[in-house]
Amino acid sequence: MTQKRPKPADFFKDWKEREALAESMIPMIGKLNRERNVGMYMYGRNLVNRSVLTIMKAHRFVRQVEENELSEWETFPVLEAICKLDLGPVHIDLGTLTNKYMLDDRGLSVDEFVRGELADAEGAGKPLPQAQDVVIYGFGRIGRLVARLLIEKAGSGDVLRLRAIVLRKGNADNDLVKRASLLRRDSVHGAFKGTIRVDEDTSSLICNGNEIKMIYAKSPQEVDYTQYGIRDAIVVDSTGVWRDEAGLSQHLESRGAAKVLLTAPGKGDIKNIVYGINHGDIQPKDRILSAASCTTNAIVPVLKTMMDGFGVEHGHVETVHSYTNDQNLIDNYHKGERRGRAAALNMVLTETGAAKAVAKALPELKGRLTGNAIRVPTPNVSMAILNLRLGRETNKEELNDYIREVALHSPLRQQIDYTNSPEVVSCDFVGSRRACVFDSIATIVDGDNAVLYCWYDNEFGYSCQVVRCLEDMAGVKYKVFPERD
Repeated sequence: MTQKRPKPADFFKDWKEREALAESMIPMIGKLNRERNVGMYMYGRNLVNRSVLTIMKAHRFVRQVEENELSEWETFPVLEAICKLDLGPVHIDLGTLTNKYMLDDRGLSVDEFVRGELADAEGAGKPLPQAQDVVIYGFGRIGRLVARLLIEKAGSGDVLRLRAIVLRKGNADNDLVKRASLLRRDSVHGAFKGTIRVDEDTSSLICNGNEIKMIYAKSPQEVDYTQYGIRDAIVVDSTGVWRDEAGLSQHLESRGAAKVLLTAPGKGDIKNIVYGINHGDIQPKDRILSAASCTTNAIVPVLKTMMDGFGVEHGHVETVHSYTNDQNLIDNYHKGERRGRAAALNMVLTETGAAKAVAKALPELKGRLTGNAIRVPTPNVSMAILNLRLGRETNKEELNDYIREVALHSPLRQQIDYTNSPEVVSCDFVGSRRACVFDSIATIVDGDNAVLYCWYDNEFGYSCQVVRCLEDMAGVKYKVFPERD
């Protein structure tokens, strides 16, 4: 981006004018998504169902990472041109498309440029012949966040449809109301964006118009999904109770269930998928897959990036991980070592299988990584510290510039985010949709030794990776524009 925007003579007037443009963008973006299943982004940041200020902050983000301004004055005409086209279901990065137009020297009008760039998007058919039914089995932290994402991404209703949630009956008479409340309010991630209606007569939750059956069962064999009009469903198992093929195959015994996606590391020969890295291994014939762990998803994209750019001889991964529901709030018996101590009061040294699990996504690193974890008294957002011996010498500036380019302009934009702020702390990354956020300020490089710091929302960021795997399993593949930045 070469254009340098001068400072406005009147900051307040400039803000109000840009605010009005952002406000005008909201119905345009919403209509594209609702009627045509078009996703709109700003350098990877979702613009669908976002507020005026969120859209303006997404524009401001470009200044941080591109070291230049991108204002609503530039993006609004591009969005107007997009709305004139007969688009099919695609994803469009409004920021990078606008930047590409600003750098174009052919003298084209905005309409001419956009029509040319999006020629392959016009008249495109639906990504699926009919909507794919999805069932969530287990309604804990990850199950509820995956539900939020599926409801948010329902769009025109032609792709993934959350049809049911399977859970155990609680002790309270008003169990359904309590479940709805947990979905509606979250101490970490805030309020559900929309409305939730409880229909106890049909044991359903109606979330933003999506009717979701709440099915009570003690085991998968008890459930017949066809009774609810559900067929060929993908079951997202977020319980973590079964992690091998024998246990997860129980879901396939349920009528109406076709495939299973586990939200935990799979054991045995189950494919562990880190979306963005080895999702190409997903085959239509696969009936049971794992979305690996939050930590594996956080570190594998960065490790792959470092392997490609510098080589990795060996390394150690230390995760500073928020406590989880597996730990005790106060000291009590726990079968795991140290995990019985009060989670909210202690740093708890424990093991992590993430370093070994890397080899399932990146076989080249098998035996080259060690790892450990420290559980700390925060409820969400973790950090992975990668201490690596590289294949060649480098310096901090070269390494950071390389990862910044990958985070902004490579196929790993959905997995790696980038920050150069010296003031960020863990709370700033709650709600991040990336697998990890690379903290460039903290990078340490000494010859061929590098220490990298990667933040990750171990709940929401991981859930986004789960949904990406889910889309791939269903055969949902969106074209992304611009195809090249």
